[in-house]
Amino acid sequence: MHNLVNNLKTAGLLAALLALFLIVGYQFGTGGLIIGLIFGLVTNFGAWYFSDTIAIRAMQGREIGPDSGRIAGVDTRRIYESVVRLSQRAELPMPRVYLCPHDAPNAFATGRSPRKAAVAVTRGLASTTNDAELDGVIAHELAHIKYRDTLTSTIAATVAGVLAFVAQWFFFLGIGRREGGNPLVTILVVIGAAVGAALIKAMISRSREFAADAEGARIAGSPDGLASALARLDALSRRVPLRQPNPAQNNLFIVEPLAGGARSLTNLFATHPPTQQRIEALRRLG
Repeated sequence: MHNLVNNLKTAGLLAALLALFLIVGYQFGTGGLIIGLIFGLVTNFGAWYFSDTIAIRAMQGREIGPDSGRIAGVDTRRIYESVVRLSQRAELPMPRVYLCPHDAPNAFATGRSPRKAAVAVTRGLASTTNDAELDGVIAHELAHIKYRDTLTSTIAATVAGVLAFVAQWFFFLGIGRREGGNPLVTILVVIGAAVGAALIKAMISRSREFAADAEGARIAGSPDGLASALARLDALSRRVPLRQPNPAQNNLFIVEPLAGGARSLTNLFATHPPTQQRIEALRRLG
């Protein structure tokens, strides 16, 4: 049932992405509509087949294996063996494993299916977590793969990124209206679409995190390691911000990659539920 819901969400996001290009193209008449359709289909194809590669490259991920040894002071064998052990326990195909050269402690999973999946952890996470915490984080990411959340998340990030680009394009170029149209209305439509996409992406991410936490605790054999890791990562991420070029990908990570501090209006667009709520839900499982 969970997979069916995610498949429907993915189809809806791809349809929304195509509709966005058609709406923008329509502002230029029939020719623009055709161009918008072409760009929309190409972007949908890219989002489906290459979103995992884009996410990993954006984080400068380096693939590791059983014999990778120490990289940048990190024992990669510890990470790889954790993924091997827990993927077998979760009855999943072995995903590709990546180490990202970032000091901020975080992790994410990506891929359009369990057979095309990848798990990536940052240098900061590997160097600050104990074995139980690392297992908890890896198990959480494997739960996302098992539930096929990864495709939905990466496509949601693509939709948000494209919408943000289109909004900026309208603002800075001041074009994109049909003859006789109101440019202010066009801009408001684009802004509304961007805000709507951010809210949709946030709702998708928030709902899936609790399910992945619970399944991750089951895969790891205990909720304690993941609960402890979430508390540690939340505290450290406030002091060590994640330097990554595409904020639209924030929903991929296990904790919100923010510099910490201000909450207020940004809560509306937060891609994760409050960490304390997740920890409390995990404690109840124990």
